[in-house]
Amino acid sequence: MTKLFIARVRGAGGERPMITVRAAAEGEARLFVEAAYPEDEVVEIAEPGEWVSDSDTGTRNGDVREHPGTTWQAPTSRA
Repeated sequence: MTKLFIARVRGAGGERPMITVRAAAEGEARLFVEAAYPEDEVVEIAEPGEWVSDSDTGTRNGDVREHPGTTWQAPTSRA
């Protein structure tokens, strides 16, 4: 079963919009994002916490989506 992760990625031109990825675990999510953006630095991968989106975040394992107009924000939780 896949979970949703959000990624913060920095390229030569600066921060990319927020990226979502579907994966079974955080390590796998990192691998998918690194493969999709081989020239960029994956700064952080996290579960989205309370983040809600009406954008398509995919459904299949390995779905990597960029969300223009949405910038990275550290996940929040009600722990």
